Amino acid sequence: MRLHYRSLALGLFAACVVFLLDQLSKFWILFDFRLPEKGSVAICPGLNFTMVWNHAITFGMFGGAGGAGRIIFSVISLAIVSALLVWMARTPRPFIALTVGAITGGAVGNVLDRLRYGAVVDFIHAHAFGWSWYVFNVADAAIVCSVTALVLDSLRRERHDALHGHTKAGS
Repeated sequence: MRLHYRSLALGLFAACVVFLLDQLSKFWILFDFRLPEKGSVAICPGLNFTMVWNHAITFGMFGGAGGAGRIIFSVISLAIVSALLVWMARTPRPFIALTVGAITGGAVGNVLDRLRYGAVVDFIHAHAFGWSWYVFNVADAAIVCSVTALVLDSLRRERHDALHGHTKAGS
């Protein structure tokens, strides 16, 4: 398989941007804003900064793993990051490289939290009309948005290919 150095560079750039934004926001929330001392602060209607130390993975899953979870989740995340780096280097599509890079940067940011603090720093809490979403961080937002973009892109391409293939067969 051919390596696409431009895609790899673009993906690594996206990974670095997401990683830096994530880590800077967490540093600010912990040490400048001092959210752990405040617990929760209303920012505007529908948005609070609420301090949560996430010892689990996405949406609190597998929270019962105890102290070993920190290492297990970090090792699994780094294995996934390795696969994402290969994907990034092999894709000829800049869009895919950017989204995979954003996922990579978010994953590395959350791994660093686990290794540094023993848990992931989550603090963004969206809520409205009695509905409350899980508390998350910049890395989580980048991962979820990028995975959603990849799924939508895949569905769009499948639809395009099906329509294109149907047109060819009908000719």
